[in-house]
Amino acid sequence: MDALLTALADPARWRLVTLLAERPRPVGVLAQLAEARQPQTTKHLQTLERAGVVTSQRSGQRRVYALQAAPLRELAAALIRLADTAEQAGGSRETYDRYGLSLQAERLAAEEPGWADGRSFRFHRSLTAGPEEVWRHLTETSLLARWWTPDDLRVSELVFEARPGGRIVHEYRDIEDADGSDPVAGRALGVVEDVRPGEHLAYRLSPLLADGGPAFTAHLDLGLRPTDTGSELDVRFRVTDSTIDSADFIAGIEIGFGQSLDKLAATLTAGPRNTEQTKIAENGTRTRSTE
Repeated sequence: MDALLTALADPARWRLVTLLAERPRPVGVLAQLAEARQPQTTKHLQTLERAGVVTSQRSGQRRVYALQAAPLRELAAALIRLADTAEQAGGSRETYDRYGLSLQAERLAAEEPGWADGRSFRFHRSLTAGPEEVWRHLTETSLLARWWTPDDLRVSELVFEARPGGRIVHEYRDIEDADGSDPVAGRALGVVEDVRPGEHLAYRLSPLLADGGPAFTAHLDLGLRPTDTGSELDVRFRVTDSTIDSADFIAGIEIGFGQSLDKLAATLTAGPRNTEQTKIAENGTRTRSTE
């Protein structure tokens, strides 16, 4: 397949393929129709023959070339499979498209500093674990690292000091960036404000721009209630100190934080160490927790 793609990528060879699709033709005629020199045309045809897309045979003093349809059909089928995969409903592509729409809207709205101040997002999840276990996943870095990123990302550095005034550092990378060679996907710094174990957690967190300055300040207020089957988690996410450049971040809040909470719910349902996603999330993560 690689040889075929390489052969077809050249415009001159593609022209010869289109001519041979009409009928078998000798080298001299192909050179005339392609408006090319015959030695160059011969070299291109030899490349196509080695790739399996054309065949040739001697006829008197001429060498006649013909197109092989089967390799083209195989390539077409492979391209169709790729297109079908890209268009599958749900998954990362749907998230990418949703974020793109949100990004356009937020960038249009971001005309001056403070443009998004007061913006509030609310999230709710019914969880299968009791408040004590959920609390551990909200405050212990080894457990936070399993879920505290959107899909396709992993926590690469995490500090969460679960006490009033405690420090927060949250850095994340692409989930497939195993060696850290790709730029950091995001980094945020924050402070814990209120800690009532099993009941209430509040902190503020500021995602950082490329220059190291804060994009905005997120004020997160998390409340836990016990139920007969587990816990109810309510989250309020409020924006202040928004800069013009914060549009890219704010566009992803509803999608990204929602995905993180979905991962929390799935982690609690599956058990502490029972998913491949958990193993990936823990890989290469630097964590520190102080209570």
